[in-house]
Amino acid sequence: MATNDVFSYGIPAESDFGYAQAIRSGDLIHVSGQLAFDEAGGFPHPGDFDAQLRLTHTAMDRVLAHYGATRGQIVSQTLYVVDLGRHAAATAEANLAYFDGHRPASTVLGVTELTLPGQLVEIAFVVDTRLPA
Repeated sequence: MATNDVFSYGIPAESDFGYAQAIRSGDLIHVSGQLAFDEAGGFPHPGDFDAQLRLTHTAMDRVLAHYGATRGQIVSQTLYVVDLGRHAAATAEANLAYFDGHRPASTVLGVTELTLPGQLVEIAFVVDTRLPA
């Protein structure tokens, strides 16, 4: 039987834009674009790509922890990067470090802007809980 489980941080952006951080449908977890929100829902690092990427990965880990999932169960990700030419090497380096040998399907898109002023990166992903943790 399929189960649904919706996860939210309870931050203003979720109600302002009308979305959840993630929803589980059966064995799959679809995760909205994660970005560099802090625990209180603030955006502390506008314009700082490296800090945003670290905090975005922390947000991804929070979603995974809610579902008892691991990075190795991420089957696909889509990264949105402002000024991709400038940030491509840092993106690749951080991706390799984050996944530590695991290789999900990935798409990286260079974009002109994202939702928040100074936001430089956002990562959406899908988790398959049938994979070994």
